[in-house]
Formats: sequence, structure tokens, C-alpha cells
Amino acid sequence: DTGLLFYFSSICRQNNTGTRAGTNRASLPPATESRILDTVNRMEDDVGGEKSSFIIGIIENRAKEVGLAAFDLRSASLHLSQYIETSSSYQNTKTLLHFYDPLMIIVPPNKLAPDGMVGVSVLVDKYYSASFVKYLPLFIPHSQEERVPFMEVHMSTIVIFLVVHGDTMCQGAVLVKDLAAKEPSALSLDTYYKQYYLCLAAASATIRWIEADKGVIITSHSLVVTFNGSFDHMSIDATSVQNLELIEPFHSNLLGTSNKKNSLFHMLKTTTTVGGPKAVLFVTDGAQNLSRERTRLLRANLLQPLKDIETINARLDCLDELVSNEQLFFGLVQVLRKFPKETDRVLCQFCYKPKKITNEVLAVDSSKRSQMLISSIILLKTALDALPLLSKVLKDARSFLLANIYNSICENEKYASIRQRIGEIIDEDVVHARVTFIALTQQCFAVKAGIDGLLDIARRTFCDTSEAIHNLANKYREDFKLPHLKLPFNNRQGFYFSVPKKDVEGNPPSKFIQVVQHGNNLHFSTLELASLNMRNKSAAKECFMRTELCLEALNDAIREDVSVLTLLAEVLCLLDMLVNSFAHMVSNRPVDRYNRPQFTEFGPLAIDAGRHPILESIHNDFISNSIFLSEASNMVIVMGPNM
Repeated sequence: DTGLLFYFSSICRQNNTGTRAGTNRASLPPATESRILDTVNRMEDDVGGEKSSFIIGIIENRAKEVGLAAFDLRSASLHLSQYIETSSSYQNTKTLLHFYDPLMIIVPPNKLAPDGMVGVSVLVDKYYSASFVKYLPLFIPHSQEERVPFMEVHMSTIVIFLVVHGDTMCQGAVLVKDLAAKEPSALSLDTYYKQYYLCLAAASATIRWIEADKGVIITSHSLVVTFNGSFDHMSIDATSVQNLELIEPFHSNLLGTSNKKNSLFHMLKTTTTVGGPKAVLFVTDGAQNLSRERTRLLRANLLQPLKDIETINARLDCLDELVSNEQLFFGLVQVLRKFPKETDRVLCQFCYKPKKITNEVLAVDSSKRSQMLISSIILLKTALDALPLLSKVLKDARSFLLANIYNSICENEKYASIRQRIGEIIDEDVVHARVTFIALTQQCFAVKAGIDGLLDIARRTFCDTSEAIHNLANKYREDFKLPHLKLPFNNRQGFYFSVPKKDVEGNPPSKFIQVVQHGNNLHFSTLELASLNMRNKSAAKECFMRTELCLEALNDAIREDVSVLTLLAEVLCLLDMLVNSFAHMVSNRPVDRYNRPQFTEFGPLAIDAGRHPILESIHNDFISNSIFLSEASNMVIVMGPNM
């Protein structure tokens, strides 16, 4: 989120075809290109659920200056931090590790690190198990001109070289410049790469390890790169996070999980938007409405609050407009519901390209790989179809932040160009669906008719077998007097029969096989259904394979503009947080219950009749408190639990 406001204020530059040093950017064979979806799927398995998806690299020098690079696998973003540890306990590093909650940590091993440069490694050894810590040997050049390995991975697949000193720009800066979606001038790498050499070294090691371990190449100009310096955000240590109940309630272990929502994070995460008497009623749970990436953005803003006054005021101006303009607020609520929840995950899939063929990749079912590719294209089409609605809602927005989003997204011609390319191949009637068989059918018929003759034949076979299966169900309803017989579908079994147990008198007919009781229903199959299922699955696999071949060129064309897709994902995350969390929180309370704060550079801090938002949601009546803090009066004792 660092500098996100300025990220929206300028349109991302058009991607060029530059190549990274030592990396072949040539087009890959179609069969190899599609394997990236398997790799992304494996990474999704690694970071499933609400767990973190960060890989972190850390290094320090003798001056106790620490460089940290955090790579988010799910959102394809790189967060760099460089700071000086002022205490022997490495409190800043502990805070960042608690904030990112990484899947893997990459550090130099103690035995090879020079004297005075082992603090970070010792910290990691003490607080983290060895199962997710990777040790990379560390070497320091004796002279400025000498070029020696800085970090080396003990794998046969890759060795990382990094020049830390000398006249040549370090490879970490070159790597980050090549991968960043922003202009290099916006990242200030041309001027400050020597100042940030530690975090850039950590970034180089982290990226190289990811590419070696995951078997991918990160596409040029696809990453959201941010420098998280102390001048942008405020760091809150882990103890204060717990005491302030920002993420989890302080007494959750004592009171049980039912008390989990009594924290600031879960209170803002829960979204219930109710319109007026003439408005449409929306009641949604935040855990379902907010995507994982947008939920993590909310968590990041609570754990590392912004302290840049200009950015804070821009967000407050945006909230003022959302609260005062009901048409804009409810318009954005409805438009955001049009975008698929998986938009951020799908858009980031285009940031990766396959690097090598591994036994694990080859073992994956090719039809599943094809389905993922087709599903990604359909989800992207659904998201781009919703952009005109977003443009209509934001057209008259006056706040600086919303106006910049309109200029950067809604008036960006690249999105229309991508949508046009998709429309040349994908059928206009195809939409994203969550029902399993409907989604399967949409994927089979995603490509327009007439583009591939063999695909049209496979579709005909798929339709014939699907119709035969439904006719068989009708026949069984009549033959066995089972009017309530149903025909469910799942990806593992295909079609199967389900009937209430009370409708079957005595033992099931001998024709029914694989009979299993699920609650009050009996699930079963027959030899005829099993035969039709095999033919139906075979036809669907043929559809997926032929569709994948038709989409290869389109996939390459979309990857050329991956930076604008990354920007779209960031915008949707920020809008969702501002609208469905912050604006809803304010608008759902009585008038004048929440007031806009005024920020100054040097204080003082003055709160008039302040109320704790969590206690306010629990108790209807409690005494508010007023606070005044300044250089002359810098300590206040508050009696009671209200504050």
C-alpha cells in the first residue's frame, strides 16, 4: 500500500520487450507455456486459506542495517524495507516478520556470515523452525571491483550472483527495474539503488529462489514494487498489536472463538450494507464478500498505519465523498459485486511464465491445466465487462483519489484493447459460473464456434452424452417409481444419482451400484451411468485440450499488458476496503457519531468525547473519554475499560 496514491496518479507505461540479463525471454512451446497454471495452482495449495503467501529474504551489514524483501506469491508483489536496528533485540525485524507471517525465510547461515552480521540469522533460528528457513551462503568482496557470489543457493538449478560494490549497478537493482510495473523513475532506483543495496540484494536472492523452487520466470514489468520506509508507515510491535486488539481479541483464548469478532480487524472485515426504504437490500458477510487479497490489505493498513499526511487526507476526502454521496456509495457497492472475488488471484497468474518441466508438473492432469487457463480467461473477461459500470459510477467523482482511479483505470485504452482481443475468440455469452457443471459447460463452449473444427465435434459429443445422462435419469424415475430422483455432479465422480432414503422400500434395486448413504439420501450409480460418464469426461477433456490450443496466442497477448492488470487488481482491493469497510462503518452509524480527524505535523493530540469502536458495538451506553496530549502534557491516565 506504500505510495499507492501516487501509483494511481499516473498511468502505467506500456510494456516493452526488454529481457532480463541472463534470462531467455523467447516464446515457449504451447505445451510448455500452459504448465504455468499448474505451478500457480501448486503455489495456491501452498498458500491456501487465510494463511500468508509471503516469501521473505533478510540480510544485514556490520552497521546493523537490515535489508528485507517480502514477495507475495498470490498477488505478485514485492515489498522492500531497509532500516537500522537500534536495539540488540531486533525489534523492527520482529515486527515485520509478525506483520508478514512468512511461509519461508531466506537468510545467510551463521557459520558463513562474517562477524557482526549474524544477528538476523540468530533471530530466525531462535523463533522459527528449520522447516521453512532456507540458508544461503554469504560472501563479501574484498575490493570494489571484485565480482564474487553474494548469495548462492545450494541447488543444482540456480546460483545467484550479486555485485554489491563497484561502478556497475547491482544486479538486484537491474532485476527489480526489469520486473517492476512502475517506471524506474517512480521507484527512484536510478538515484537510490546504492542506498537500498541491502534490500535489493535480499530481493534478488528471494526472486531467484522462487524461480528455482517454483519452476517459473516472473514476467517483465509485472510486479507491484514498494519501498516500505519508516517515512511512509508507522510500525506497531507485536505486543501492542495484541494489547490494542487490532487483529485478535485479547481474551480470545479464554472466551472461545465466539468472541473473535471483538477486534478492530474483524469488525471492519464484516460487511453489511443496507440501503434506505427504496434501496436494494444487501446483506453479505465480509468473510465471503471480501477477497483474501483485499482482506490482507485491510490487515496491512491496521498493522502498519499510514503516516503520510497527504495520502491520509486524500483517503479522508474520498470517505467524505462516499458518506455524503449516497448514489456514489451504493453505486460502488453494486459495481464491486460485479467483479469476481478471484480477480486478484487470476490477474496475477499472468505474471508468471514456466521455466522448466518437472516431474511434478508432468504428473498433473492436462485437462485440469487446460481448465485453469480457460477459467482465468473467462474471469478476466467478466472483470473487464464490469469496467464500464465502474466508469459510469466514478465519472462524476470529485475526490482526488477517486478521480485518479477513474483516469488510470476507466480511461485507460489498454483495458478496451485486451477486452477486444478476448472478444475475438471468446463467445460473448460465456460468463463466470460457480455451479460446477455450469462452469464446466461454459469452459467447453468458451471459444466461438467455427474457429476449430475438431473442437466443434468434441462439443457435439459432450452435448450428446450430457443429454443421454439426463434421459437416463428420466427413465429411472419412471421405471423404479422414484419421482424425487436427482442428478448431482461433481468434478471427482461426474454425474451420480441421489434419492431420499424414504422413497426406497427395502433394499435398493440390484441395478444400483456404489450405494452410499449421505444423511437422509442415498447416493448411487449404475453401469449405464458409469459408461456415459466416461464418454462425457473424455469429450470434455478433448474440448479443454482444443480450447487451450486456441487460447495460446491470446494468453501471450494478455501477458504483454500484465502491468495494467496488476494495477486493476490493486485498485479493486483499495476500493473494496474503502467502500465496504471504512465508508460502511461510518455510514452505518447515527449521524455525527463519527467525525473526520484533522492531522497536523507536530500535534497536539486532542480527542473530544472519544469512544472505543469495539466497546461501542458491544454496549449501548457507556461513558466517553476526552484526551489531550502535547509536549507540555504528555501523559494521561484513563480509569475504566472504555478507552
